[in-house]
Amino acid sequence: MTDGLIGRFCASDLSVLTGPERDKFLGPHGVDGMKALHGDEDAWERIAPRIVWELLYRKEPQLYERLIKGERIHPAILDWLPARIDRCVEVAAGTGRLTVDLAPRCEELVAVEPAKPLRRMLERKVRRVRCVHGFFDEIPVADDWADVVVSLSAHTPSEWHGGEPGLAEMERVAKPGALIVLIWPSDPDWLRKRGFEYVTFDGDMAVEFPTVQEAIALAKVFYPHAVAEITDRVVPYDVLGMNPPRDLAWKRAPIP
Repeated sequence: MTDGLIGRFCASDLSVLTGPERDKFLGPHGVDGMKALHGDEDAWERIAPRIVWELLYRKEPQLYERLIKGERIHPAILDWLPARIDRCVEVAAGTGRLTVDLAPRCEELVAVEPAKPLRRMLERKVRRVRCVHGFFDEIPVADDWADVVVSLSAHTPSEWHGGEPGLAEMERVAKPGALIVLIWPSDPDWLRKRGFEYVTFDGDMAVEFPTVQEAIALAKVFYPHAVAEITDRVVPYDVLGMNPPRDLAWKRAPIP
């Protein structure tokens, strides 16, 4: 594999993962995970599609920041969220794409992010936020603490990126009746089956890159299939083959 994002990394880059991260992200791949960790490039190619983003966050966080800079959340989503929040937990906060808008409306905001480089960038970007290390299924917050628990574009049905254990942990840290929100969800139908309501908002949306040259450069890494179609710095999501960040899934934490 030499093209796109996967082509930027190889088996030896897995050494950047900490022990707990290896358990989380390589463990589910069994023998292939261990072989790749010890330099087996064939095993790496088999697991790369599911692990490469974790390497991006830890090896090239600035590249990730360039990618998401123009991915603006639909403004109606921000209007939908409570205007004032006493205690909020944001899981998988990344470099603060949502955090910058959450922070001013929260009395207390805990931003949970497992990748240390992203967490450090977030700490420099957003003040008055407690940034902590944690995972979807290991949120370092007390039971029944938060009035809102939220995550943006991170939770998936797979257990190593949330799954059922992640939903259970989000409920654990939420107060009874508190709001649990997954913005830009990967699988709305999966969430509906677990008691979530689904909301989507209308309106044209596009990724706004700083220049057309930057749009093409990033597309070569993340959307190689779309490079030939990019002629402007503003690129519609359908050109990139993505659903835009215009939807959310939500539920209330159970009340005993």
